[in-house]
Amino acid sequence: MKKIIHVDMDAFYVSVEIRDNPSLANKPVAVGGSRKARGVLSTCNYIAREFGVRSAMPTSVALQKCPNLILVPGRMEVYKSVSAKIREIFERYTNIIEPLSLDEAYLDVSNSQLFGGSATLIAQDICRSIYEELQLTASAGVAPIKYLAKVASDLNKPNGIYVIPPNDVDSFIDNMELKKIPGVGKVTNEKLLADNLQYGRDIKASSLEYLASRYGKLGRLLWERCSGVDDRPVMTSRERKSVGVERTFPEDIFDISVLEEILFKKLVPELERRSERHLKDRAINKLGVKVKFSDFHQTTKEFATDRIDNSILSELLSEAFSRGNGKRVRLLGVHIGLSPNKEDTEQISFEW
Repeated sequence: MKKIIHVDMDAFYVSVEIRDNPSLANKPVAVGGSRKARGVLSTCNYIAREFGVRSAMPTSVALQKCPNLILVPGRMEVYKSVSAKIREIFERYTNIIEPLSLDEAYLDVSNSQLFGGSATLIAQDICRSIYEELQLTASAGVAPIKYLAKVASDLNKPNGIYVIPPNDVDSFIDNMELKKIPGVGKVTNEKLLADNLQYGRDIKASSLEYLASRYGKLGRLLWERCSGVDDRPVMTSRERKSVGVERTFPEDIFDISVLEEILFKKLVPELERRSERHLKDRAINKLGVKVKFSDFHQTTKEFATDRIDNSILSELLSEAFSRGNGKRVRLLGVHIGLSPNKEDTEQISFEW
């Protein structure tokens, strides 16, 4: 039986800012955005969340919900440095670590002899170490199944631990809302609810054939997850699949010629700079353009190619822009896909 811990830092970026500037304590704070320019929030603290403020929310909307919201600029180099220290703490407990981002990771402690092999006590000690050494809080989920550990880590936030013992897995899944399963987004959940599928027990009562015909690959995934099937190992390395850059504009743009100028003079040069180190031993396999419109709907157009080609990008932009049916554009992005490199897959570590 596996013993998996999912550790998730609590409001990581903003918690680092409050730690480094104690005058922000006990106030609604968010990282990102600006009162003078448009943008979206990277994250916000739990006080701000009480006002309805959320990560990835447009700054203007967040300020409407919480006029006293304090906005601070992000310091990515600082967050990466703190994340590296968190990684060092993890490595005291196991070397089987799968980082998902700067602020969360899976740890496989199945073979650990620490604390008598108790994954619960290990998780508690990890969170204690993070707090004592970095003055930051983390939440953790403990389960014998990978995705359930991630679900569990969100149940006692902030600064809490939730444990799903092996004997409780079935009952937990029965009463688990399907929207908790990683990969089930808002639109999918609405479709599930329309089909009277809300809890894990509802999936268990359905057949795999029906779910697969109705939801395709997602249907099979739901059936497996609600049957307690998740054989994915904790991956100690992962390969980057794409590199991209995007920009939110101070004012919506209607003129496609202006968008082209921004694309070719600003975004493409930055994309080339960011992708340079990845292309030393990898190849481009596609180009893509992302457009977000004034109503926040977005679309992406991609084309299979082995190079950054301005003529292809121009066509992709034109096609994506036309999908707006006259709507103005608030964000423009461009990205490349990276071909797999089997020889290097096991050597490329996720950036911490």
